[in-house]
Amino acid sequence: MNLARAQNAKRNIYSGIINKTTKIFLPFFIRAFLIQKLGIEYLGLDSLFSSVLQVLNLAELGFGSAIVYNMYKPIAENDEVTICALLKFYRNIYQIMGTLIFVIGMILMPFIPHLINGEYPSNLNVRALYFIYLVNTSMTYFMYAYKTALLNAYQRVDLLNNVSTFTSIVLNISQLIILYGLKNYYLFLLAMPACTCLNNIINSIIVKKMYPRLICKGLLSAEIKNQIKEKVLGLAVYQLCSASRNTFDSIFISKFLNISLTAIYANYLYVIVAVLSFLSIIKDSILAGVGNSIVQESVEKNYNDMKKINFIYMWLSGWCTVCLLCLFQPFMELWMGSKLMFDYSVVVLLSIYFYAQTMGTIRALYSDAKGLWYENRKRTIAESISNLILNFILVQIMGIHGIIFATLISLIIFGFGLSAKIVFQCYFKNGKLGEFFLSHLRYAAVTAFISVIMIILCSYITLSGITGLILKFLICCTIPNIGYFMIYYHTQDYKDTIPWLLKTFGLDKKLSIFMPR
Repeated sequence: MNLARAQNAKRNIYSGIINKTTKIFLPFFIRAFLIQKLGIEYLGLDSLFSSVLQVLNLAELGFGSAIVYNMYKPIAENDEVTICALLKFYRNIYQIMGTLIFVIGMILMPFIPHLINGEYPSNLNVRALYFIYLVNTSMTYFMYAYKTALLNAYQRVDLLNNVSTFTSIVLNISQLIILYGLKNYYLFLLAMPACTCLNNIINSIIVKKMYPRLICKGLLSAEIKNQIKEKVLGLAVYQLCSASRNTFDSIFISKFLNISLTAIYANYLYVIVAVLSFLSIIKDSILAGVGNSIVQESVEKNYNDMKKINFIYMWLSGWCTVCLLCLFQPFMELWMGSKLMFDYSVVVLLSIYFYAQTMGTIRALYSDAKGLWYENRKRTIAESISNLILNFILVQIMGIHGIIFATLISLIIFGFGLSAKIVFQCYFKNGKLGEFFLSHLRYAAVTAFISVIMIILCSYITLSGITGLILKFLICCTIPNIGYFMIYYHTQDYKDTIPWLLKTFGLDKKLSIFMPR
């Protein structure tokens, strides 16, 4: 089966934009209401519990990604027998993992109060709150979550996005009503598992309707099981790397600094994750299409496609970095108030951290689609260890700055540099790794140049409040992209990519002004 990759990608991107908009902007109001009605300590507890349970999710070990990867080939060959066997295997694994996460979570429960440094409301039972988070996390594994592998593998992420959008709206409206009317934090949290159930049930109904012949039955061959074991081993250490980078930060801040500082850091990180989520729409929307392309197309074609997608992505990433540098502080002042803000030096570091995270995204897309997790195992272990050690040392010396520096060092050396080397050694094999690094050096230099200009320009805007923020936003939407256009217009990257992009989306005639001459 040759999936309609372009059509599916467009559909996935459009639904992804709606989904991310809903899941990002509605929680902004929730966080503001939570602080206003209950206090910042509640937000700090939320960040801490979420971080602990993300670490527990390591028990999943990446089985989901491994199963989806192993579905690419049977889908291309219309091998329904293998797909059904994979689905059954996935269901059994998820039931085991759900049980394991719940049991480990219960064992950790007595130690939760010891992770909190600072005051929190005395009327709260932190163990009971943690239990609600634990139930919400573990129940997903028992309620049809394995079926979403089919929608991912068939490149129908749009359906998952639409369901997620609906349940997110239900969740946030319910929480706002509870928060505003009842001010009951326990009921506020209980809305999460209720909407998780709703989300999984709807997804199950959709999968059953779309793929009635694909049910849990049959046994996998020894060869496929061995492939899954190898991929899962690599994914396990990859999950560990992600946990050390994205979740241990809050735990270290809570333990060594302050629970309130954890909430402030979480607010800034929330903005970064929100922007990354919008950018991730691209990766999530085309992952299955890239997997299908790797099965059916040549390595050289996929390399050329990777270069084009990477150029587009780094343009968008650079623009987002400029916006963060110019808009972060005025937005945070408007959203949370001047008392809940970091110095601008932290904003600069966080913006660099954001950009560093995006540098390897498209390369990682091809690594994931090819299933190179096992080949990355040593690299991810090294990144995890270095990040944890540096976090422990630098947070005590430099505070918040040390947390970000620790992540940046491990991310650039291991997460970007070594991982790119592995992809070129194990898949592309064309000796163009140096070309790849040089292209990123150019993209970073252009972004740094435009960032300096925009920071200086925005410093002359003295208007404050919503008016000043909107004016700066409009300037950041136009001038940086004009700058990118002027700098890139005569480059080979632009000439190769823009015509390909506009033709793919059927916009080459409507936007012919952007076509290279």
